[in-house]
Amino acid sequence: MTSSIEKAAQRLEQLRKAGAPMPGNGVPSEGPAAPGTLPQFTPTDSPAEDVAVDVQRSEPASRPGSKSVHIDLTALAAAGFVTPHAPRSATTDQFRVIKRPLLENATGKGASVVANGNLIMVTSSLPREGKTFTAINLAMSLAMELNHTVMLVDADVARQSVMKTLGLQPAPGLLDLLLDDKIGLPDVLLRTNIDNFTLLPTGLPNPRATELLASDAMVALLNDMGKRYSDRIIVFDSPPLLLTTEARVLASHMGQVVIVVQAEKTLQSQVQYALSTIEACPIRLMVLNQARSRGLGAYGYGYGHGFGYDQNVGEPRPANAVA
Repeated sequence: MTSSIEKAAQRLEQLRKAGAPMPGNGVPSEGPAAPGTLPQFTPTDSPAEDVAVDVQRSEPASRPGSKSVHIDLTALAAAGFVTPHAPRSATTDQFRVIKRPLLENATGKGASVVANGNLIMVTSSLPREGKTFTAINLAMSLAMELNHTVMLVDADVARQSVMKTLGLQPAPGLLDLLLDDKIGLPDVLLRTNIDNFTLLPTGLPNPRATELLASDAMVALLNDMGKRYSDRIIVFDSPPLLLTTEARVLASHMGQVVIVVQAEKTLQSQVQYALSTIEACPIRLMVLNQARSRGLGAYGYGYGHGFGYDQNVGEPRPANAVA
C-alpha cells in the first residue's frame, strides 16, 4: 500500500511537471534524500515572503472604518458659527430656540408623532439665503445635546457647500453610496473632532443626481440611516427649492423641513411657491435669516434669526426676530 508520504511526493512531482510554481522556486539540496522522506528544497530567493504576498493579494480587501477629519473650531467660531465650548453668543442662543421644536418632533415628544422626525432637511427658496449657514449651526447646536448623535449630510449635489464652509476637502459620500452597492456608510462617513458629530459629504458629481436621489437605493439608505440608531438626528443641507428638483425629491422622504428665508430680500410669493412644492412634508419650519434686531441694539453684526411654523396648509406665518 502506498504510504501518505509517497503520495505527497508523487503529487509534488506531478505539480512540478505541470509547471506549477514550487515553494521558493528552489532546487533540491545535494545528496540523496533519506528513505521515507520528502525531497528537501534549498530556496534561491525569499519563499516565505513571496508566498505571504500571494496569499494577501488573493484575499479581498477588508472594509475600512470611518475616516476622521479635523474641523478648525477657532476659525469657525470667528466666522460666526456655533461651536462647542465657545462663549455664549446671540447665535448660540438663537439656535437653541430654533432646535427645540425640531428636537421634540425628532424624539416623539411633540404634540404628535412625526414619521421620520429625525430626518431634517434645511433648504431655501433661492440661493444665498443662508441655508448652509443654518444647516451647519443647527447640526452643531443639536450635537451639543447630551443624549443624541448628529449626522450632517451635504445633499446640495450642485454646490457641495458644507465641506468647503468647514474648511474640508471634497470626499466620497452620498452619491457614491447610491451608485455602488459595495460601498457602505462606514466607508464614507467622516468622524470629526466634535463629540457626537459626523459628516457625510456629497461625493463625486453625477449628471444623474436627481434620479439617484429619487431611486429605491436612496429610500433604502434613508431608512437605514434614520432607523439604525434611534438617538441619531440627521440634518440635510439641500439645494434651493425653486432652482432644482433634487430638493423636492429629497423633501418627500423627510419628517421635517426647515426653509430659510432671507429678511428684506425673499419675496412672499417665492416663499409661498416654495412651500407648495413640499406640501406632503408633515412639518415645515421657517427661519428668518438676517433679521435686524429691534430696540436692544446690535448683537454681533446686528442680525438674528426668527422662526415660525407652517404645518401642511396656509400661508407662511411671519417670523419674529429673536433678539
